[in-house]
Amino acid sequence: MIADSIHQIEQKLQGRARLIAVTKTKPVPMLQEAYDAGCRLFGENKVQEMADKQPQLPADVQWHLIGHLQTNKVKYIAPFVALIHSVDSLKLLQEINKQAAKHNRVIDCLLQIYIADEETKFGLSPDEADTLLTSPELDPLTNVRIVGLMGLATNTGDTEQVRREFRGLKHLYDRLASIDRPLIQFSELSMGMSGDYRIAVEEGSTLVRVGSAIFGSRN
Repeated sequence: MIADSIHQIEQKLQGRARLIAVTKTKPVPMLQEAYDAGCRLFGENKVQEMADKQPQLPADVQWHLIGHLQTNKVKYIAPFVALIHSVDSLKLLQEINKQAAKHNRVIDCLLQIYIADEETKFGLSPDEADTLLTSPELDPLTNVRIVGLMGLATNTGDTEQVRREFRGLKHLYDRLASIDRPLIQFSELSMGMSGDYRIAVEEGSTLVRVGSAIFGSRN
């Protein structure tokens, strides 16, 4: 069933975006099933869960941290994380840089942008993202690379609102991508989940984060 779901989603993506299997709360055997069906990008919300699962799965899995990240937790994922989607402050970026340097790595990051009409979501405003990306304080951060943006649309049945939010994020992405600095190398736009990934891909997403449509509803 997991394999069938993955193949159906991949067909709908038609190679326009890559699929991240969101594995939060799911046991390792289910992740292995997704791996066996061809998934290599796994997304976790919680640092502890990612750190626990990572050694139990094949080494070529690319782990994406998609949930809110506290600075004191960065050290647990710095040795292996492939992409952090949820950078929402200079302070967090500085800590990621510090921990990446300890492992002689450059860690790819996305800035999380607040696009939803909901109080519960995190993220930078467009102006805050612009200020961060042009700040001279980025210059010493040689162990991070900012490769794009991430956003969570409003949880609503109004597909036109969702489309507007995704479209606005794509416009911001295009504008910020023109900032010419060594550590800014935009290539990824992470938007779209189980309920709205098709709209997200139509609006320019390169990474979709899909959990329940692969593994079923969370307990």
